[in-house]
Amino acid sequence: MLVQITSIILTLSIVLPIGAYFIMGRKHAKGMLTTNLVTFFGVLAVAAVCLFSGETGLAEGTAETSKAVTDSGIAYLAAALVTGLATIGAGVAVAAASAAALGAISENDKVMGKALIFVALAEGIALYGLLVTFMILGRIG
Repeated sequence: MLVQITSIILTLSIVLPIGAYFIMGRKHAKGMLTTNLVTFFGVLAVAAVCLFSGETGLAEGTAETSKAVTDSGIAYLAAALVTGLATIGAGVAVAAASAAALGAISENDKVMGKALIFVALAEGIALYGLLVTFMILGRIG
């Protein structure tokens, strides 16, 4: 039940500010973005506290199994964070490199090869994140 309520609140914390942006216009965009971020990460933090503070549901006397379950859960969380943050970083880097590459190519056609190399280097950030994710997941099993 808690999972469904949390997912509904997280969805509403994204959908409502976006809907308000389209209704109210651009002049309140900064306030709506702040509201979106505060509510989303606030609900996410409360959900994480509730998730990690509760009982594991394991029988008494299975401390070894409980530790293994906790360790694998944290490893999955780490793998998800590595993948997500690496792809966000790659997206930001590719956006900046691509914009600069298009500007350089529009002035001089001969720099296209160099510009593509910089865009590919920015895309490598996501690949490194994926490699680290596979390394983390390989240690679990």
